Amino acid sequence: MTDTNVETGLSVIAIVQEDNRLKGVKIRSGNGTFDLLWARSSEDADWVRFAAECGVIAEPGGHADEKGDNLVVVGFSSAGAIFHRVTVPPVSPKEIASIVQLQAETRLPLVADQIELAWRADLERDGQMGVTMAVARKEHLRRFMANVQSLKPERILLDCEGIVQAWRTVFGGAEPKAVVLSIAKHSTHVCLVEDGRLSNAVVLDAGVEDLAADGGVEHSEAVEMFTQDMRGVLELFGCARQEDLPVLVLSDGGAGHVSIVSALRLAQINARAVLPHVHKSESEGGLGAEGLYDFRTPIGLALLALEPDGDALNIFERLHKLDAEKEQKRPWLYSPKLAAAAACLMLVLLAIVSFAVDVASPNAIEKRLKASISDVDMDQLLEKSRLMQATARQRPDVLELLKVVNDSGGRGITLNSILFKKGQPVSVTGQANSNEDLSRFEKSLQQNKSIGEVNPPTATTDSKTRKITFTITFHYKNFTKKTTAKTRS
Repeated sequence: MTDTNVETGLSVIAIVQEDNRLKGVKIRSGNGTFDLLWARSSEDADWVRFAAECGVIAEPGGHADEKGDNLVVVGFSSAGAIFHRVTVPPVSPKEIASIVQLQAETRLPLVADQIELAWRADLERDGQMGVTMAVARKEHLRRFMANVQSLKPERILLDCEGIVQAWRTVFGGAEPKAVVLSIAKHSTHVCLVEDGRLSNAVVLDAGVEDLAADGGVEHSEAVEMFTQDMRGVLELFGCARQEDLPVLVLSDGGAGHVSIVSALRLAQINARAVLPHVHKSESEGGLGAEGLYDFRTPIGLALLALEPDGDALNIFERLHKLDAEKEQKRPWLYSPKLAAAAACLMLVLLAIVSFAVDVASPNAIEKRLKASISDVDMDQLLEKSRLMQATARQRPDVLELLKVVNDSGGRGITLNSILFKKGQPVSVTGQANSNEDLSRFEKSLQQNKSIGEVNPPTATTDSKTRKITFTITFHYKNFTKKTTAKTRS
């Protein structure tokens, strides 16, 4: 374990796993600068052992030296999350939440109760609002929370949010729009930053050591694939044709980063390296530029946690609240002493009941069982079961409808809402990039066997963005058509 120390004080402790190493820092911020009180790393991936070495939790027979009043935050790998970027009309936060939920359910092959999401809206521009959302499997988040629960972190933040914060503070980033690359040994975080905030992110599975594995970095096959992946990411971000958009590679000044920047520039990508600004830290703990680069992610997470009005994408927020509520609602039997007493009482009762059954007449028990069965009308139960099955067949599958509509949309179509009521046509609202995209969406709906009577969409075009806001209605199977009850003669 490496360890760099200066005097301690009230601060934030941030820990993250990066390059198969656990890295931790302790930061104190003030007056536009920050003090790096200590920075530590370990090749051991044991969160509990490393937290004890950092003084966050007590070692066996000892006590936690650092926890005290310090804020503890943990970084979660953005490789475990999917980011989406959508544009919505200027509506209320509640309506944005509904649109975001719909987008997450239609774009991912998972049902709603299997995912967690967080979103953040930009300021309104030209009658539109950009929204960044992060989605992850709930099971994956739960496993991570179990790994770090002994640290009792106040917050768990996405590591790419820490990277963006480090770019702004440690590397002096000030561009209104840029793509920031944080290249580790075997992975690369590609972050789209707009107005100083994370707007979109992708994690590539290639890093410095992978790109240098074939010898000359500029001409290796791995670098060629990397530059192709970067073009694809820029296209995903909607930046493929913005030649002037800066692609900023966070760097320690080493030859590997310089070579990667050169390769990107040869691929007509406007890349350049950016180095840490050592003077931003009043006390950098003897790390210098190279050390600040190495600990950029935990430093960024710590500084992000210190912001009083921070609005990070807190994908763990709901799970944290649920766990806190469960902690407050612990039943009285949770106490080990009370549980032991209750167990003893249950054993006594079990012994009494067992004795009563043993001495009871077998014939009497048999008579009671036969009497119970005779009281049940089996025909009535069968009829009830058939009725339940018939009712289930008549119940519409909302998830199937969402999938049908989403599959029909494709690129160029952003769904805002789906209104589905039995006996009424389905109403879909959204935005199209062009009339061709909207026409293609309409034809795709018409060709689906589950959909009928697709009405021509009503649409309006924004004079500035040229985006087309539309509403289209159709019938779905037999659920949306009104039926009249037949009278018996």
